[in-house]
Amino acid sequence: MTTPIRLVVADLAGTTIDFGSCAPAGVFVDLFARHGVAITAAEARGPMGTAKRDHIAALAALPRVAAAWATAHGRPFTEADLDELYAEFIPLQLASLPAFDALIPGTLEAVAALRQAGLAVAVTTGYDAAMTAVVLEGCRRQGFLPDAAVCATEVAAGRPAPWMIFRAMEKTRIWPPSAVVAVGDTLADVEAARNAGVWAVGVTATGNMLGLSRAEHDALEPGRRADLLIAAAERMLAAGAHATISAIGDLPALLPRLGDVP
Repeated sequence: MTTPIRLVVADLAGTTIDFGSCAPAGVFVDLFARHGVAITAAEARGPMGTAKRDHIAALAALPRVAAAWATAHGRPFTEADLDELYAEFIPLQLASLPAFDALIPGTLEAVAALRQAGLAVAVTTGYDAAMTAVVLEGCRRQGFLPDAAVCATEVAAGRPAPWMIFRAMEKTRIWPPSAVVAVGDTLADVEAARNAGVWAVGVTATGNMLGLSRAEHDALEPGRRADLLIAAAERMLAAGAHATISAIGDLPALLPRLGDVP
């Protein structure tokens, strides 16, 4: 593989681990249910890719959810409520992570191919430091050791801000942005990449765009799966992705086809 790219910055859940990005989605649904507010899986996935506290705030700001909260509690959602829900979210998410730490098929092979071509591989995530440590330990046990890892609480703001990508570039000492590809399964990943001035590659099949576990994905009728993947790719391209792939395993073949400047 010949490419001017020197660094790949990959998301964790839905891109390299946790097919379907199921760990965070389920916890958000459970969290609001504990406070008398039912949210759908689709609503829970809407802000995916952002820092988890920001994610909770975005869910609470949805008009339907805000109205349901006011009905259940007799008042609007407040900053104190956000503090309470985020504090409650942390142990719930930590407890769920080990059940969803399996590497997405093709991750190890893709990383090996990238490194053989001389590229570094970093990861970024909307999880906090404690959650990231749990996930990275699961990655290590399965043979995936990124060259650098950056979590949302390590920088001034999570996605769609570019800071995690810039921090990964700093940690690996790789620049300029034209030598960097950021790959992720959410629209926030795409937006962060564009804000950083790096190549933006969206992942359509294994993460938040479809929101399906591997079993659910594999059970889809082929025509239906193809339609969903086309729709996911169109959404990511409309958000600014330079290219899309079904899964991380497709990334090495894509890189030589990228241009010189994002």
